[in-house]
Amino acid sequence: MSHVLPVPKAVKDLFDDLLGRPVTVNPADPMKAADVPRTTFALYTDERMQLMAVIAMDFELTAYAGAAIGLIPPGGAQACIEDKEISKMIGENAGEICNILAGLINKEDAPRVKLHQTFLPGESAPADAVNHALAIGRRLDLKVDVSGYGGGKISIALAG
Repeated sequence: MSHVLPVPKAVKDLFDDLLGRPVTVNPADPMKAADVPRTTFALYTDERMQLMAVIAMDFELTAYAGAAIGLIPPGGAQACIEDKEISKMIGENAGEICNILAGLINKEDAPRVKLHQTFLPGESAPADAVNHALAIGRRLDLKVDVSGYGGGKISIALAG
């Protein structure tokens, strides 16, 4: 059995639980090549180290969700956005979120995937991962609004 994309409600529920505050999710446009430098890429592999999925979060969602999970005031996220740089603490928090997001892809009857690597905005993700994040096909694109913080986009693309 292969992996299937999560439904939007599963993404909402995971972020609600993870951040301990309400979030709303709505359909969003797919990521564009121009968005790549401002995007966090999380690469998920199976036990053979084969790329199975890529989750991309735009700069704003990286900052807001990374701040919210660490109980950093919204101003901390806004400062990252104004400075166009994700702070070390928010970046580490965003990496932890990416690790937990593997739960959206893992299903009982499919091979287990785990977070292999995370690339924060400004770091160069491998071209094949970026291509999967940009490809039309098996993907889910959502705008995630974090109550009290702000919102941004997440793209979940299946590779395997």
